[in-house]
Amino acid sequence: MSFSQITIKDIARELGISPSTVSRALKDHPDISTATKKAVNELAQKLNYQPNIVALSLRSKKTNTLGVVIPEVVHFFFSTVINGIESVAHQAGYSVILAQSRESAKVEAGSLKTMFNSRVDGILLSISRETTDVEHIEWIMKRGMPLVFFDRKYDMPSVSSVTVDDYAGAKKAVKHLIDQGNKKIMHIKGPSHLLITVDRYRGYADALKEAGIPEDTNLLFSCETGEIGEACEEIKKRLPKEQPEAIFASTDPLAIGAIKGIKEMGLSVPNDIAVAGFSNWQNGEFMQPTLTTVDQPGFEMGQEAAKLLISQIEQKMKDKLDPVPVSKVLDTKLIVRESSIRK
Repeated sequence: MSFSQITIKDIARELGISPSTVSRALKDHPDISTATKKAVNELAQKLNYQPNIVALSLRSKKTNTLGVVIPEVVHFFFSTVINGIESVAHQAGYSVILAQSRESAKVEAGSLKTMFNSRVDGILLSISRETTDVEHIEWIMKRGMPLVFFDRKYDMPSVSSVTVDDYAGAKKAVKHLIDQGNKKIMHIKGPSHLLITVDRYRGYADALKEAGIPEDTNLLFSCETGEIGEACEEIKKRLPKEQPEAIFASTDPLAIGAIKGIKEMGLSVPNDIAVAGFSNWQNGEFMQPTLTTVDQPGFEMGQEAAKLLISQIEQKMKDKLDPVPVSKVLDTKLIVRESSIRK
């Protein structure tokens, strides 16, 4: 079955008036009589007339659409961010197109170009763990596309961002582990090139320094995939050589992997080794033991990122100038659960 969309010309032909009269009647133009407006609107409703969005966007140079590129849609944190983005976007009259990079720099680059070619008004981006070359981001910026980083960003002063205070959040978690009487604290880093990994390590290192605990490089290692299985296997390799009193993991998946590895080595959490993570994944609350973690305000992050992007889109449409970059940093909250409290 073929699909034929009703147009203004169809309404005009049916009523015996010009297409321009129909267009002005639909816009409630004061020069069009009440009777004509009534006839046009009634027929438009009867024929299920819908404005041609593509044609409107070509005229206005605006599609009222935001592109969002995230590493993984199944990630609980990113799903809360998406909810925050959509709540603001829909209220402001914008639709949202979502793509996931699946932690691939190549897929991320392709998604950005697809969204640009689809004429989105602006893009929200959280970079993949593989992203080290920002040529595809610079390609977007050179073409005047408004772009805002959220959560994971690249160090580009010309691009706005909404992040959490990763440094302070990590410092809170490690201070808590120290307050529980732990001095030998291992740190599991995430992908080494991500700024969140760097900032969370700084929080860990400064918490130790302020407590007068020397940093031990034997208690530091990275999980470049950021996955549960990698953390589990690394912990099992290291525990026979170095058994820490506590572990601070850069993310909840790494903390969950650490707990799994500790248990498989016949040790208990938290009595043998205390564990704290970062992200507040939903399943951390239902683990045994429940996971101490740093909560990131994902919904608020999505809201703030969407507000910032929409503001920049509308400012650029009005002033024809690139907006001044803005960096918003949100606070975190330490959630203490069973994994860090010795009985």
